[in-house]
Amino acid sequence: MPVTRAKRILSRILLSLAALVVLILAGTLVWTQVGVMSAESDPLAQAEANPSIRIEDAPEGIVLSPAEGGSEIGLVFIPGAKVQPEGYIATLQDLAAEDGLTVVITRPWLNLAFFDPRGLDAFTSAAPDVDSWMVGGHSLGGVRACQLAPDADALVLFASYCANDLSDSRMPVLSLSGSEDGLSTPDKIADARHLLPDDAELVEIAGASHASFGAYGPQAGDGAPTVPADVVRDRITDRIGSLAAALG
Repeated sequence: MPVTRAKRILSRILLSLAALVVLILAGTLVWTQVGVMSAESDPLAQAEANPSIRIEDAPEGIVLSPAEGGSEIGLVFIPGAKVQPEGYIATLQDLAAEDGLTVVITRPWLNLAFFDPRGLDAFTSAAPDVDSWMVGGHSLGGVRACQLAPDADALVLFASYCANDLSDSRMPVLSLSGSEDGLSTPDKIADARHLLPDDAELVEIAGASHASFGAYGPQAGDGAPTVPADVVRDRITDRIGSLAAALG
């Protein structure tokens, strides 16, 4: 085969591969922006009217803090895939209002936590006076939280599980799950149990679904919750509050 013809063929192959890569990247970008789940308006409005908390839209994310006094304990919270960060304000508000925590709800790049390479300090910088930090996340956000856990003082999983092995770590771990979860099912939670420390606390909230850990409406593939949102919120607040007290 003549050299010039071989070069033309190679050039066409490379151009085709480049075009395929561009199409894949463009398709992925479009997919990350389609079907993003927004916060339910009523729970969000009620949280925004809560006089016991401050809500700040900071460079690090959405920061919830007590209206009066400072915080010694903080939680960096990573949203689930394609869920707006505002969809968790209502669920997490009592951690600031009742337990005095500072909560930083991150804004993952392209609405997907695995596209976000930032370290924990990119978010804890929102509250430099906080002494101890928990890291947690919902669903895919929890998988990312597991990766950031070595830099934190504790890990909280919200309807999620780890993909990396933390079984030899000595950090406190709280895993909150729902009995009616159709996505991070009880079986999936159990199958990944070996990746957590032996003394990790696993709490299954009876009647909670996958979407019960936020306030963004129903989610495709999920089970149907059999308990009201405020019951799940109270359980979340109570369990995380206890963990925070132990850290303090």
